[in-house]
Amino acid sequence: MADDNTELAKAAKNYWSETGYAPGGIIREVDYAKYATGLHPQLQGIKIVDCDTHFTEPADIFTSRAPARLKDKVPYQKISGGVTRWFVGDQDFGIVGGNVIRKDQNKLLGRLAFPTIDEGTPAAWQVKPRLQAMDDLGIWAQICYQNSGVTQAGSLMKLGDEVGVSVLKMYNDAAAERQAESGQRLFTMGHLPLWNKAELDAEARRCVDMGIKGFVLPDTPETLGVPSFDDPYWTAFLELCNDTGTPINFHLNAAIDPNKLVWKSFSFEKAISVASNMFYIGNLATMGNWMVSGLLDKHPKLKIGLIESGMGWIPFGVEAMEHQFDEMLADEAQAPQRRPWDYWRDNFWCTYWFESVGPKKLLETVGVNKVLFETDFPHPTALYPGVQDHIVDTLGGYTPEVRKRVLERNAVELYNLPF
Repeated sequence: MADDNTELAKAAKNYWSETGYAPGGIIREVDYAKYATGLHPQLQGIKIVDCDTHFTEPADIFTSRAPARLKDKVPYQKISGGVTRWFVGDQDFGIVGGNVIRKDQNKLLGRLAFPTIDEGTPAAWQVKPRLQAMDDLGIWAQICYQNSGVTQAGSLMKLGDEVGVSVLKMYNDAAAERQAESGQRLFTMGHLPLWNKAELDAEARRCVDMGIKGFVLPDTPETLGVPSFDDPYWTAFLELCNDTGTPINFHLNAAIDPNKLVWKSFSFEKAISVASNMFYIGNLATMGNWMVSGLLDKHPKLKIGLIESGMGWIPFGVEAMEHQFDEMLADEAQAPQRRPWDYWRDNFWCTYWFESVGPKKLLETVGVNKVLFETDFPHPTALYPGVQDHIVDTLGGYTPEVRKRVLERNAVELYNLPF
Protein backbone atom coordinates (compact mmCIF):
# COMPACT_ATOMS: atom_id res chain seq x y z
CA MET A 1 0.00 0.00 0.00
CA ALA A 2 2.96 2.30 0.65
CA ASP A 3 4.00 2.01 -2.99
CA ASP A 4 0.46 2.82 -4.06
CA ASN A 5 0.40 5.89 -1.85
CA THR A 6 3.74 7.06 -3.25
CA GLU A 7 2.44 6.70 -6.81
CA LEU A 8 -0.81 8.45 -5.84
CA ALA A 9 1.04 11.44 -4.41
CA LYS A 10 3.36 11.62 -7.42
CA ALA A 11 0.43 11.58 -9.86
CA ALA A 12 -1.34 14.30 -7.91
CA LYS A 13 1.71 16.56 -7.82
CA ASN A 14 2.36 16.08 -11.52
CA TYR A 15 -1.15 17.22 -12.47
CA TRP A 16 0.13 20.81 -12.30
CA SER A 17 3.73 21.99 -12.04
CA GLU A 18 4.57 23.04 -8.48
CA THR A 19 5.83 26.42 -9.68
CA GLY A 20 2.49 27.15 -11.33
CA TYR A 21 0.78 27.80 -8.02
CA ALA A 22 3.71 29.19 -6.05
CA PRO A 23 3.63 32.87 -5.06
CA GLY A 24 4.66 35.20 -7.86
CA GLY A 25 3.44 36.16 -11.29
CA ILE A 26 2.23 39.55 -12.43
CA ILE A 27 -1.21 41.05 -11.90
CA ARG A 28 -2.88 42.51 -14.97
CA GLU A 29 -5.28 45.23 -13.88
CA VAL A 30 -8.65 44.88 -15.56
CA ASP A 31 -11.22 47.60 -16.12
CA TYR A 32 -13.98 45.12 -15.40
CA ALA A 33 -16.81 47.65 -15.60
CA LYS A 34 -15.81 48.39 -19.19
CA TYR A 35 -16.35 44.77 -20.21
CA ALA A 36 -19.12 43.71 -17.81
CA THR A 37 -21.90 45.03 -20.03
CA GLY A 38 -23.57 41.77 -21.00
CA LEU A 39 -24.42 40.73 -24.53
CA HIS A 40 -23.16 42.92 -27.37
CA PRO A 41 -25.93 44.59 -29.42
CA GLN A 42 -24.72 42.75 -32.52
CA LEU A 43 -25.32 39.43 -30.75
CA GLN A 44 -28.83 40.06 -29.44
CA GLY A 45 -31.06 37.00 -29.65
CA ILE A 46 -28.17 34.57 -29.16
CA LYS A 47 -27.75 32.47 -26.03
CA ILE A 48 -23.98 32.10 -26.09
CA VAL A 49 -22.77 28.72 -24.86
CA ASP A 50 -19.21 28.71 -23.52
CA CYS A 51 -18.10 25.16 -24.29
CA ASP A 52 -14.98 24.88 -22.18
CA THR A 53 -14.89 26.22 -18.64
CA HIS A 54 -13.78 24.77 -15.33
CA PHE A 55 -15.78 24.60 -12.13
CA THR A 56 -13.54 24.10 -9.13
CA GLU A 57 -14.66 21.25 -6.91
CA PRO A 58 -15.97 22.85 -3.69
CA ALA A 59 -14.22 21.94 -0.45
CA ASP A 60 -17.15 19.88 0.84
CA ILE A 61 -18.19 18.23 -2.42
CA PHE A 62 -17.24 14.79 -1.06
CA THR A 63 -17.31 15.14 2.72
CA SER A 64 -20.86 16.55 2.66
CA ARG A 65 -22.12 13.63 0.55
CA ALA A 66 -20.14 10.69 1.92
CA PRO A 67 -21.89 8.16 4.15
CA ALA A 68 -20.51 7.89 7.68
CA ARG A 69 -18.33 4.90 6.85
CA LEU A 70 -16.49 6.88 4.15
CA LYS A 71 -16.25 10.32 5.77
CA ASP A 72 -12.57 9.89 6.65
CA LYS A 73 -11.70 8.17 3.36
CA VAL A 74 -12.83 10.68 0.75
CA PRO A 75 -10.84 13.72 -0.47
CA TYR A 76 -10.91 16.90 1.59
CA GLN A 77 -9.17 20.28 1.27
CA LYS A 78 -6.57 21.83 3.54
CA ILE A 79 -3.75 24.34 3.22
CA SER A 80 -0.32 22.73 3.15
CA GLY A 81 2.86 24.71 2.58
CA GLY A 82 0.77 27.81 1.93
CA VAL A 83 -1.19 26.12 -0.89
CA THR A 84 -4.77 24.83 -0.87
CA ARG A 85 -4.59 21.13 -1.71
CA TRP A 86 -6.70 18.00 -1.73
CA PHE A 87 -5.82 15.21 0.66
CA VAL A 88 -7.01 11.67 1.27
CA GLY A 89 -6.07 10.84 4.81
CA ASP A 90 -2.54 12.20 5.09
CA GLN A 91 -1.78 11.66 1.39
CA ASP A 92 -1.38 14.64 -0.93
CA PHE A 93 -3.99 14.40 -3.71
CA GLY A 94 -3.00 17.54 -5.62
CA ILE A 95 -4.07 21.17 -5.86
CA VAL A 96 -7.59 22.48 -6.38
CA GLY A 97 -7.00 23.58 -9.97
CA GLY A 98 -6.38 26.66 -12.05
CA ASN A 99 -7.94 29.99 -11.12
CA VAL A 100 -6.10 33.14 -12.18
CA ILE A 101 -9.01 35.56 -11.77
CA ARG A 102 -8.60 37.41 -8.47
CA LYS A 103 -11.44 38.48 -6.20
CA ASP A 104 -11.10 42.04 -7.49
CA GLN A 105 -11.52 40.76 -11.12
CA ASN A 106 -7.85 41.37 -12.02
CA LYS A 107 -5.94 38.54 -13.71
CA LEU A 108 -2.78 36.77 -12.56
CA LEU A 109 -0.22 36.22 -15.33
CA GLY A 110 2.70 33.78 -15.35
CA ARG A 111 1.09 31.31 -12.94
CA LEU A 112 -1.56 28.59 -13.10
CA ALA A 113 -3.42 29.59 -9.94
CA PHE A 114 -3.25 31.63 -6.79
CA PRO A 115 -1.71 29.59 -3.95
CA THR A 116 -4.95 29.47 -1.96
CA ILE A 117 -8.48 29.06 -3.21
CA ASP A 118 -9.74 32.10 -1.28
CA GLU A 119 -7.45 34.47 -3.21
CA GLY A 120 -9.32 33.77 -6.46
CA THR A 121 -12.80 34.72 -7.56
CA PRO A 122 -15.56 32.72 -5.88
CA ALA A 123 -17.09 32.43 -9.37
CA ALA A 124 -14.68 29.52 -9.78
CA TRP A 125 -16.54 27.32 -7.28
CA GLN A 126 -19.85 28.96 -6.32
CA VAL A 127 -22.94 28.96 -8.50
CA LYS A 128 -24.37 32.40 -7.76
CA PRO A 129 -21.11 34.33 -8.38
CA ARG A 130 -20.52 32.19 -11.46
CA LEU A 131 -23.88 33.12 -12.95
CA GLN A 132 -23.19 36.79 -12.21
CA ALA A 133 -19.86 36.59 -14.01
CA MET A 134 -21.57 34.93 -16.97
CA ASP A 135 -24.22 37.65 -17.09
CA ASP A 136 -21.52 40.32 -16.91
CA LEU A 137 -19.60 38.80 -19.83
CA GLY A 138 -22.66 37.99 -21.94
CA ILE A 139 -22.56 34.20 -21.55
CA TRP A 140 -25.84 32.30 -21.21
CA ALA A 141 -24.61 28.76 -20.48
CA GLN A 142 -21.37 26.93 -19.84
CA ILE A 143 -20.09 23.43 -20.38
CA CYS A 144 -17.97 22.75 -17.29
CA TYR A 145 -15.03 20.42 -16.79
CA GLN A 146 -13.17 19.38 -13.66
CA ASN A 147 -10.55 21.76 -12.32
CA SER A 148 -8.36 19.67 -10.04
CA GLY A 149 -6.94 16.18 -10.45
CA VAL A 150 -9.16 14.88 -7.68
CA THR A 151 -11.33 12.96 -10.17
CA GLN A 152 -8.46 11.38 -12.10
CA ALA A 153 -9.13 7.68 -12.56
CA GLY A 154 -5.43 6.90 -12.20
CA SER A 155 -5.49 8.20 -8.64
CA LEU A 156 -8.98 7.13 -7.60
CA MET A 157 -8.55 3.51 -8.63
CA LYS A 158 -5.75 3.22 -6.08
CA LEU A 159 -8.25 3.99 -3.30
CA GLY A 160 -10.20 0.81 -3.99
CA ASP A 161 -13.59 0.37 -5.64
CA GLU A 162 -15.79 1.40 -2.74
CA VAL A 163 -14.07 4.76 -2.26
CA GLY A 164 -13.01 5.45 -5.84
CA VAL A 165 -16.38 4.67 -7.39
CA SER A 166 -18.21 6.51 -4.61
CA VAL A 167 -16.13 9.66 -5.13
CA LEU A 168 -17.09 9.76 -8.82
CA LYS A 169 -20.75 9.19 -8.02
CA MET A 170 -20.63 12.08 -5.56
CA TYR A 171 -18.98 14.25 -8.21
CA ASN A 172 -21.70 13.39 -10.74
CA ASP A 173 -24.46 13.95 -8.18
CA ALA A 174 -22.99 17.38 -7.45
CA ALA A 175 -22.90 18.10 -11.19
CA ALA A 176 -26.60 17.29 -11.54
CA GLU A 177 -27.47 19.38 -8.47
CA ARG A 178 -25.44 22.33 -9.81
CA GLN A 179 -27.16 22.04 -13.18
CA ALA A 180 -30.54 22.34 -11.48
CA GLU A 181 -29.41 25.11 -9.10
CA SER A 182 -28.15 27.17 -12.03
CA GLY A 183 -31.48 27.00 -13.81
CA GLN A 184 -30.03 24.77 -16.54
CA ARG A 185 -27.11 27.07 -17.32
CA LEU A 186 -24.13 25.12 -15.91
CA PHE A 187 -23.61 21.69 -17.46
CA THR A 188 -20.77 19.67 -15.94
CA MET A 189 -19.49 16.69 -17.90
CA GLY A 190 -19.69 13.35 -16.12
CA HIS A 191 -16.73 11.28 -14.89
CA LEU A 192 -16.72 7.50 -14.88
CA PRO A 193 -14.96 4.69 -12.97
CA LEU A 194 -13.08 3.54 -16.06
CA TRP A 195 -11.26 0.70 -14.31
CA ASN A 196 -14.38 -1.30 -13.40
CA LYS A 197 -16.52 -2.25 -16.41
CA ALA A 198 -19.68 -3.06 -14.47
CA GLU A 199 -19.50 0.20 -12.51
CA LEU A 200 -18.53 2.13 -15.65
CA ASP A 201 -21.58 0.95 -17.57
CA ALA A 202 -23.93 1.41 -14.61
CA GLU A 203 -22.70 4.93 -13.79
CA ALA A 204 -22.87 5.98 -17.44
CA ARG A 205 -26.50 4.89 -17.60
CA ARG A 206 -27.26 6.63 -14.30
CA CYS A 207 -25.68 9.88 -15.53
CA VAL A 208 -27.69 9.84 -18.74
CA ASP A 209 -30.87 9.15 -16.80
CA MET A 210 -30.29 12.08 -14.43
CA GLY A 211 -29.59 14.53 -17.24
CA ILE A 212 -25.79 14.79 -17.39
CA LYS A 213 -25.10 16.11 -20.90
CA GLY A 214 -21.84 14.34 -21.76
CA PHE A 215 -18.75 12.55 -20.52
CA VAL A 216 -15.05 13.45 -20.41
CA LEU A 217 -12.64 10.62 -21.16
CA PRO A 218 -8.86 10.04 -21.36
CA ASP A 219 -7.34 9.80 -24.82
CA THR A 220 -5.54 6.52 -24.14
CA PRO A 221 -7.21 4.53 -21.36
CA GLU A 222 -4.62 1.79 -21.75
CA THR A 223 -2.17 4.00 -19.83
CA LEU A 224 -4.41 3.32 -16.82
CA GLY A 225 -4.36 -0.43 -17.39
CA VAL A 226 -7.80 -0.24 -19.03
CA PRO A 227 -8.37 -1.70 -22.52
CA SER A 228 -8.22 0.61 -25.52
CA PHE A 229 -11.48 2.01 -26.91
CA ASP A 230 -11.54 -0.59 -29.71
CA ASP A 231 -11.77 -3.42 -27.15
CA PRO A 232 -15.20 -5.00 -26.42
CA TYR A 233 -14.76 -3.64 -22.88
CA TRP A 234 -16.15 -0.34 -24.22
CA THR A 235 -18.90 -1.64 -26.51
CA ALA A 236 -21.85 -1.19 -24.16
CA PHE A 237 -20.75 2.32 -23.21
CA LEU A 238 -20.23 3.40 -26.82
CA GLU A 239 -23.60 1.93 -27.79
CA LEU A 240 -25.23 3.93 -25.00
CA CYS A 241 -23.63 7.16 -26.21
CA ASN A 242 -24.43 6.40 -29.84
CA ASP A 243 -28.06 5.54 -29.13
CA THR A 244 -28.79 8.41 -26.72
CA GLY A 245 -26.82 11.10 -28.56
CA THR A 246 -24.65 11.69 -25.49
CA PRO A 247 -21.29 13.13 -26.54
CA ILE A 248 -17.90 11.96 -25.38
CA ASN A 249 -15.33 14.71 -24.88
CA PHE A 250 -11.56 14.79 -24.93
CA HIS A 251 -10.27 17.83 -23.10
CA LEU A 252 -6.87 18.65 -24.59
CA ASN A 253 -4.70 15.60 -25.30
CA ALA A 254 -3.61 14.60 -21.84
CA ALA A 255 -1.88 11.44 -23.11
CA ILE A 256 1.23 13.28 -24.28
CA ASP A 257 4.01 14.65 -22.10
CA PRO A 258 4.85 18.02 -23.67
CA ASN A 259 7.54 18.65 -21.09
CA LYS A 260 9.74 16.24 -23.04
CA LEU A 261 9.54 18.62 -26.01
CA VAL A 262 10.65 21.72 -24.11
CA TRP A 263 14.24 22.79 -23.57
CA LYS A 264 15.36 21.81 -20.08
CA SER A 265 17.01 25.18 -19.49
CA PHE A 266 13.72 27.09 -19.64
CA SER A 267 12.07 28.81 -16.72
CA PHE A 268 8.55 27.75 -15.77
CA GLU A 269 7.04 30.66 -17.70
CA LYS A 270 8.96 29.83 -20.90
CA ALA A 271 8.34 26.09 -20.62
CA ILE A 272 4.59 26.40 -20.11
CA SER A 273 4.34 28.81 -23.05
CA VAL A 274 5.56 26.03 -25.34
CA ALA A 275 4.25 22.92 -23.58
CA SER A 276 0.64 24.11 -23.35
CA ASN A 277 0.43 24.43 -27.14
CA MET A 278 1.39 20.78 -27.59
CA PHE A 279 -1.80 19.73 -25.81
CA TYR A 280 -3.89 21.58 -28.42
CA ILE A 281 -2.09 20.04 -31.37
CA GLY A 282 -2.20 16.65 -29.65
CA ASN A 283 -5.90 16.55 -30.46
CA LEU A 284 -4.81 15.48 -33.95
CA ALA A 285 -3.76 12.14 -32.45
CA THR A 286 -7.09 11.78 -30.66
CA MET A 287 -8.98 12.54 -33.86
CA GLY A 288 -6.79 10.23 -35.92
CA ASN A 289 -7.15 7.30 -33.53
CA TRP A 290 -10.93 7.42 -33.78
CA MET A 291 -10.88 7.88 -37.56
CA VAL A 292 -8.77 4.80 -38.26
CA SER A 293 -10.24 2.62 -35.51
CA GLY A 294 -13.39 1.53 -37.33
CA LEU A 295 -15.43 2.48 -34.26
CA LEU A 296 -17.17 5.31 -36.08
CA ASP A 297 -18.47 2.79 -38.60
CA LYS A 298 -19.83 0.60 -35.79
CA HIS A 299 -21.25 3.64 -33.96
CA PRO A 300 -22.02 6.11 -36.77
CA LYS A 301 -23.97 8.55 -34.56
CA LEU A 302 -21.22 8.89 -31.97
CA LYS A 303 -20.52 12.54 -31.15
CA ILE A 304 -16.97 13.52 -30.18
CA GLY A 305 -15.98 16.89 -28.76
CA LEU A 306 -12.34 17.94 -29.10
CA ILE A 307 -12.28 20.52 -26.32
CA GLU A 308 -9.75 23.29 -25.78
CA SER A 309 -8.51 22.17 -29.16
CA GLY A 310 -8.42 25.31 -31.24
CA MET A 311 -9.59 25.18 -34.85
CA GLY A 312 -6.77 26.50 -37.03
CA TRP A 313 -5.01 23.13 -37.30
CA ILE A 314 -8.13 21.20 -38.30
CA PRO A 315 -7.86 21.55 -42.12
CA PHE A 316 -4.22 20.47 -42.09
CA GLY A 317 -4.94 17.63 -39.67
CA VAL A 318 -7.80 16.20 -41.67
CA GLU A 319 -5.90 16.59 -44.95
CA ALA A 320 -2.94 14.81 -43.38
CA MET A 321 -5.25 11.94 -42.45
CA GLU A 322 -6.62 11.90 -46.00
CA HIS A 323 -3.05 11.49 -47.29
CA GLN A 324 -2.31 8.71 -44.81
CA PHE A 325 -5.50 6.91 -45.77
CA ASP A 326 -4.29 6.90 -49.39
CA GLU A 327 -0.71 5.89 -48.67
CA MET A 328 -0.99 3.57 -45.67
CA LEU A 329 -4.54 2.20 -45.69
CA ALA A 330 -4.70 1.03 -49.30
CA ASP A 331 -5.55 -2.50 -48.14
CA GLU A 332 -9.34 -2.63 -47.98
CA ALA A 333 -9.11 -5.03 -45.06
CA GLN A 334 -7.42 -2.25 -43.05
CA ALA A 335 -9.32 0.74 -44.39
CA PRO A 336 -12.28 2.28 -42.57
CA GLN A 337 -15.52 2.62 -44.55
CA ARG A 338 -15.45 6.40 -44.87
CA ARG A 339 -12.92 9.14 -45.49
CA PRO A 340 -11.42 11.50 -42.87
CA TRP A 341 -13.42 14.52 -44.05
CA ASP A 342 -16.58 12.40 -43.81
CA TYR A 343 -15.75 11.38 -40.25
CA TRP A 344 -14.96 14.96 -39.35
CA ARG A 345 -18.28 16.26 -40.67
CA ASP A 346 -20.29 13.42 -39.14
CA ASN A 347 -18.68 12.82 -35.77
CA PHE A 348 -16.42 15.65 -34.52
CA TRP A 349 -16.63 19.16 -33.07
CA CYS A 350 -13.84 21.56 -32.08
CA THR A 351 -13.58 24.77 -30.04
CA TYR A 352 -11.97 28.17 -30.49
CA TRP A 353 -11.28 31.04 -28.13
CA PHE A 354 -8.18 33.28 -28.54
CA GLU A 355 -7.79 32.60 -32.28
CA SER A 356 -8.56 35.16 -34.97
CA VAL A 357 -7.29 33.57 -38.21
CA GLY A 358 -9.23 30.35 -37.69
CA PRO A 359 -12.71 31.81 -37.20
CA LYS A 360 -12.18 34.58 -39.75
CA LYS A 361 -10.60 32.54 -42.55
CA LEU A 362 -11.30 28.85 -41.97
CA LEU A 363 -14.83 28.63 -40.60
CA GLU A 364 -16.44 27.39 -43.80
CA THR A 365 -13.62 24.88 -44.40
CA VAL A 366 -13.78 23.45 -40.89
CA GLY A 367 -17.57 23.59 -41.00
CA VAL A 368 -19.97 26.22 -39.73
CA ASN A 369 -21.78 23.48 -37.81
CA LYS A 370 -18.58 21.96 -36.37
CA VAL A 371 -17.13 24.87 -34.38
CA LEU A 372 -17.93 25.74 -30.77
CA PHE A 373 -16.99 28.83 -28.77
CA GLU A 374 -15.19 28.70 -25.42
CA THR A 375 -13.40 30.94 -22.92
CA ASP A 376 -11.52 28.43 -20.68
CA PHE A 377 -12.62 30.43 -17.61
CA PRO A 378 -10.94 30.70 -15.07
CA HIS A 379 -7.72 29.14 -16.41
CA PRO A 380 -4.54 30.97 -17.45
CA THR A 381 -5.43 30.92 -21.16
CA ALA A 382 -8.92 32.25 -20.42
CA LEU A 383 -10.40 34.73 -22.88
CA TYR A 384 -10.98 37.39 -20.23
CA PRO A 385 -12.47 39.91 -19.88
CA GLY A 386 -13.03 40.98 -23.51
CA VAL A 387 -15.32 38.11 -24.49
CA GLN A 388 -17.86 40.14 -26.44
CA ASP A 389 -15.25 42.22 -28.26
CA HIS A 390 -13.42 39.11 -29.43
CA ILE A 391 -16.60 37.43 -30.62
CA VAL A 392 -17.61 40.49 -32.61
CA ASP A 393 -14.13 40.79 -34.06
CA THR A 394 -13.97 37.14 -35.15
CA LEU A 395 -17.58 36.49 -36.16
CA GLY A 396 -18.85 39.98 -36.91
CA GLY A 397 -18.29 39.55 -40.63
CA TYR A 398 -20.73 36.64 -40.85
CA THR A 399 -24.51 36.65 -41.05
CA PRO A 400 -26.58 36.61 -37.85
CA GLU A 401 -27.54 33.03 -38.70
CA VAL A 402 -23.91 31.90 -38.79
CA ARG A 403 -23.13 33.69 -35.54
CA LYS A 404 -26.06 32.04 -33.81
CA ARG A 405 -25.04 28.64 -35.13
CA VAL A 406 -21.45 28.88 -33.89
CA LEU A 407 -22.25 30.53 -30.56
CA GLU A 408 -25.44 28.67 -29.64
CA ARG A 409 -26.98 26.05 -31.89
CA ASN A 410 -23.92 23.86 -32.38
CA ALA A 411 -23.56 23.45 -28.63
CA VAL A 412 -27.29 22.95 -28.13
CA GLU A 413 -27.32 20.16 -30.69
CA LEU A 414 -24.07 18.52 -29.52
CA TYR A 415 -24.98 18.50 -25.83
CA ASN A 416 -28.77 18.25 -26.15
CA LEU A 417 -29.24 21.44 -24.14
CA PRO A 418 -32.78 22.45 -23.10
CA PHE A 419 -33.10 25.71 -25.02
